[in-house]
Amino acid sequence: MDVKQLKALVTVAEVGSVTRAAELLHLVQPAVTRQIRALEEDLGVPLFERTRQGMRPTEAGAIVADRARRALNELERARAEVRPAPGVVTGIVTVGLLESTAELLAEPLVTAVARAHPGIELRVMTAYSGHLRQWLDDGDLDLSLLYNLDSTPSLSTRPLVREHLWVVAPAAAGLRADRPVPFAEAAVRPLVMPAPGHALRALIDAAAARAGAELRVAVQTNSMPVQKRLVLAGHGWTVLPGVGIAEDVAAGRLSAAPLTEPDVWRSIVLATPRPGRTPPAVEAVAGELVSRIRVEVAGGHWLSAQLDGADAAEAQ
Repeated sequence: MDVKQLKALVTVAEVGSVTRAAELLHLVQPAVTRQIRALEEDLGVPLFERTRQGMRPTEAGAIVADRARRALNELERARAEVRPAPGVVTGIVTVGLLESTAELLAEPLVTAVARAHPGIELRVMTAYSGHLRQWLDDGDLDLSLLYNLDSTPSLSTRPLVREHLWVVAPAAAGLRADRPVPFAEAAVRPLVMPAPGHALRALIDAAAARAGAELRVAVQTNSMPVQKRLVLAGHGWTVLPGVGIAEDVAAGRLSAAPLTEPDVWRSIVLATPRPGRTPPAVEAVAGELVSRIRVEVAGGHWLSAQLDGADAAEAQ
């Protein structure tokens, strides 16, 4: 098993065609076919099924392709880290941003890293907290924002921000920041909710239990932009963190008010894998991300947010 075979396997699995894979790898088609067959002989199992739609990985092929993809990524990262560049931090860093924070943080983070560390290749992934944690555990992310999570045996966490959850409605509802809405009052409305299993939904369900309220769920989705579009279309109200709605409220597209009775907060942390050495490039990106968050909170751009933990102490 060598690197060329792994590249052939991953490329065929991604594009579903030996011919297309050969074009991407700048090889002739028989060479790619030989590399796949050599791998199959080495492992003793078929890795692909030949179908009318193209090359489809078998169950074994999907497993090997997934592991091979990670191995190739690690080799690429190692090559970037050891590339000679005296005094310059180099490497590939994949960072996870909560979907609700991406609009506020993604562009400033990319700009800051490019300016301060041009030798770092930054890859930004966005998703809900549960997906990001899975990717972090699987080794697909180097660091990530998560929420309502303490340190675990596999992850080290650093508290960064506490923020209020808001009830969100069409602009005509006239919700206001200075008039908090009791949870029980919001619960009687038809609600556009995150799908079960998401950390935000768990927070909302827990608040409903504390308020003794039964939610009127009109529709469920796993996308924050879809939540907001459905609210705009009149399908109900929703509950979201302030960072995800600040621009919509400022533009008059939506109205929102903090939830109360009970107050509902989420705590955002910076999570990194606990085992092993932390590359300098990952430390550099983590520093830039923390700095950007401090700037956005201090500037009032992160609605109803407070710095948490050591960051709050340093800001005082």
